Amino acid sequence: MSKKRKRKNRSGSPSGQATPSGSGASARIPDNFDPDYTYVVKDLRTIGILAAIFLTILIIISFFI
Repeated sequence: MSKKRKRKNRSGSPSGQATPSGSGASARIPDNFDPDYTYVVKDLRTIGILAAIFLTILIIISFFI
């Protein structure tokens, strides 16, 4: 059997200690955070349209088989 290895903590602080709150390294999102997800909506719309077209084609083909 292989030996177990401990994983290193990626946050930089030891696993038993909390990060100091005054260091400014908190995971807060700035007030001006404004993500642009228009490309995601566009892709989801395209996927929905293609799914509807393929489903319609499958239903039409099922009448001939």
